[in-house]
Amino acid sequence: MSQILSRRRIFQILGGTGMSAALGRMNLAPGGAAGMDSFGAFEEVPPAASGISWVHLSGQSPEMYLPETVGPGCGFLDYDNDGWMDIYLVNSGACDFYKPATPLRNALYRNNRDGTFTDVTQRAGVPGNAYGMGVAVGDYDGDGWPDLYVTQYPRSILYHNNGDGTFTDVTAKAGVGAPGWGTSSVWFDYDNDGRLDLFVCRFVDFDKSKNMFCGYGPTNARWYCKPTPYKAMPCWLFHNNGDGTFTDVSKESGIAGSPAKGWGVVAADINNDGWMDLFVSNDTVANFLFANRGKGRFEEIGALAGVGYNAFGLARSGMGVDAGDYDQDGCLDLFVANVDHESFALFHNNKDESFTDVAIRTGIDAWTSRLSGWGLKFFDYDNDGNLDLLLCNGHPDTMVEKRMEDVTYREPMLLIRNSGSALKNVSAESGAIFSKKLAGRGLALGDFDNDGSVDVLVAQNDGAPLLLRNYAGRRNHWLGVRLIGHKANIDAIGARIVYQSGDLLRRHWKVGGGSYLSAHDPRIVLGLGPRTKIDWMEVKWPNPSGKTERFRDLPIDRYITIVEGQGSWK
Repeated sequence: MSQILSRRRIFQILGGTGMSAALGRMNLAPGGAAGMDSFGAFEEVPPAASGISWVHLSGQSPEMYLPETVGPGCGFLDYDNDGWMDIYLVNSGACDFYKPATPLRNALYRNNRDGTFTDVTQRAGVPGNAYGMGVAVGDYDGDGWPDLYVTQYPRSILYHNNGDGTFTDVTAKAGVGAPGWGTSSVWFDYDNDGRLDLFVCRFVDFDKSKNMFCGYGPTNARWYCKPTPYKAMPCWLFHNNGDGTFTDVSKESGIAGSPAKGWGVVAADINNDGWMDLFVSNDTVANFLFANRGKGRFEEIGALAGVGYNAFGLARSGMGVDAGDYDQDGCLDLFVANVDHESFALFHNNKDESFTDVAIRTGIDAWTSRLSGWGLKFFDYDNDGNLDLLLCNGHPDTMVEKRMEDVTYREPMLLIRNSGSALKNVSAESGAIFSKKLAGRGLALGDFDNDGSVDVLVAQNDGAPLLLRNYAGRRNHWLGVRLIGHKANIDAIGARIVYQSGDLLRRHWKVGGGSYLSAHDPRIVLGLGPRTKIDWMEVKWPNPSGKTERFRDLPIDRYITIVEGQGSWK
């Protein structure tokens, strides 16, 4: 055990790639993983080691304003294009119902490439300016630098990346302020013109004057309301005009015709027709599935598709969402987390614009029945080639333990491993972090040490974020791919990768967004298991290109970049 601990300490000191990544692969090469397994697949990196000292403050008050208990989000991005994932954290801030005694701000942490981070928020100019919710990252102007969209109450903000380590607030010029209560947002190309458009979820009609009282028990004690009594409001869709401005097309696109209580969103082509669709989770009203019919129009088919309600025709409390082909049948499936006693839903794609909830037969129902889920993501955490699922949880009501016996405010995370033939809850064997109870909200994926083993960032309400280093991915071989569109949108949202490695044939879609209030590492990590060669890989670029390129003689255990149309990698 002392040898294992010393190796772990060496890794913490070294951080980054290079020797640390080599050490990880040495310990965890196929057939040699027992030592690392002894302390779990994921391990929390303490603030003293990472340098991340920022803490979220919600300003929870006796009036129990609803926004106080539902944030925050977080994100990975490479803001300075040095090949290393940086971190963005969203805080609350001044608004009509909250006047913090000390000014609060969001945080941008630059990756120092040695396992530590430096707070560069003030120099970068991205502190936020209202009550923050979430973040979406996308290069909307195609200049090669990732931009930040931060959702807030009562108005969101767009930060343009200047390419010199600083950002400029261009919200007014761009026309994407989205007045109201913005929650999750996503960059994607809905009209296949090669430019990233912006979808923003809106929650209920809310301001300080509309705050409602919800009481419980003989003393009528106040608790955070469910959204039921609040009025639903339409989400926003902003069309990218290609000149730094956007046009609000919410009404003409059909988006505004479905008032929402929206928390999460993922952009994915659910019917393989070449147009990006939107799955939106709603709280106490039916979830939306906006099917993209082309020509700038969406049709809301959630109820017809079987993803709007539960099996009894009731709306649930949808929060975190994602899309992924977990069973590798060639169509994207959907996942949505709900509150306790509602069951999370795994919607299997029937390939005819309908879905079947398989939560009971896969075990999801049993594992989540007492949890309330927020951030979540499909990803191959152990690089065996199969999409697994990670979720962070926490109840939205701080009073829940006084009202219910079997539910707590803070809840543990959940890790579900996909063997390729079945799902298994492996939380108990995957590290001490899975026995820790959290007020989990946003969850973002990002390989911050560039070792191919994708790490995790979790945002907590009224608490410090958690940075989780992934050791499990180093058991197996991998290839990391960064895609850059040319005719297609520059972030290649909607691209599909197919790869063959011996007996392993896998498909991977690059969806837009997913999780809850959070943004992810744009690179795709392809797991190979113990296999040491990729026979071939195909990239099908999003429209308007739609071109498919095939690559051979690829390396493994490293990251590569592929630019659309160049026919090669670097």
